[in-house]
Amino acid sequence: MGHMTIGSKSTRRLLTLALAAFGAAAFWALSFPLPFLFGPMFACLVAALLGAPLVGVGQVSVGMRTILGVAVGASFTPEVVERLPQMAASVAIIPLYIVVIGLIGVPFFRKVYKFDWVTSWYAAMPGGLQDMVIFGQEAGGDVRALSLIHATRVLIIVTVAPVILTQGFGVTLDNPIGAPAAELPVHELILMVAAALIGWKGGERIGLFGASILGPMLLTGVLSLADLIHFRPPAEAILAAQFFIGLGIGIGYVGVTLYELRRDVVAGIFFVLLLAVLAAIFTEVVVLLGLARPVEGFLAFAPGGQAEMTVLAIIVGADLGYVIVHHLTRVILVILGAPVAARVFRVKDRNEETDG
Repeated sequence: MGHMTIGSKSTRRLLTLALAAFGAAAFWALSFPLPFLFGPMFACLVAALLGAPLVGVGQVSVGMRTILGVAVGASFTPEVVERLPQMAASVAIIPLYIVVIGLIGVPFFRKVYKFDWVTSWYAAMPGGLQDMVIFGQEAGGDVRALSLIHATRVLIIVTVAPVILTQGFGVTLDNPIGAPAAELPVHELILMVAAALIGWKGGERIGLFGASILGPMLLTGVLSLADLIHFRPPAEAILAAQFFIGLGIGIGYVGVTLYELRRDVVAGIFFVLLLAVLAAIFTEVVVLLGLARPVEGFLAFAPGGQAEMTVLAIIVGADLGYVIVHHLTRVILVILGAPVAARVFRVKDRNEETDG
């Protein structure tokens, strides 16, 4: 099927959306968990592996992340802010967590899979999928390998985490994700849309990393603390965000070769297993120290992307404030530390080339 050419980009985009919609409908009809996330993800994943010419939906996908930003921002209530000092002890464990991941992950990719140091560093860092790929590209890493390794990490975590949550922690995945749009006050909906767009575009203008999530989150947080927003985005919006996140993970595998499957995807799978063990240890530590309940501890240290973990935290009714403060801390530390470390590794790569 690889040699078949399907016309324009818009035709391929329609094909991708149709497949994703089919997946969502099928999962919903079969009463599978999270049909709007897993349906599109698996439909696009299978089609991509079979060689279908799928293509992303560009800015629409980015725009959908603003919904999650608003959802998180709306959870920043005065109560959450009052609890920040209590969270400090468990947030303080995050830098140690990142160091341990680096000490295990970087040598794993470098020595076992023979990636260069820059690629190994960005493959090991548990930041957001897009952030790590973009930074890795700027630092001169192997973009394709990074995309596949991170897509595999997110795919496995998004698939396995709900199983761990339901089987291991006994929570259900049917927590109401938000009120239907029809039940929300119109002026709050307008404020949410404004916060999403201004936060996203304003964030990009000032060069804020992860602007599509962080910009809307910060603005909505301010509106929530100012007592102007009292609800999360409507259920329909959060389902739409899940749909495009699922689609995005699935199409990460478009055009994958057998060699890439053998090397990059398998490396990603093994690394996720390593990360899972680390995450379990750190979760156990914060729970034993009485810093978090098991579900929150698990979600706060799970090495998934911020968007995906937000969705899971909403669905299981976890303390969104706690989970997100930890993910934000991790992402900010990774993003601030990444370019510095990458510079060191780039020198290392050059020295090895000269020695070699």
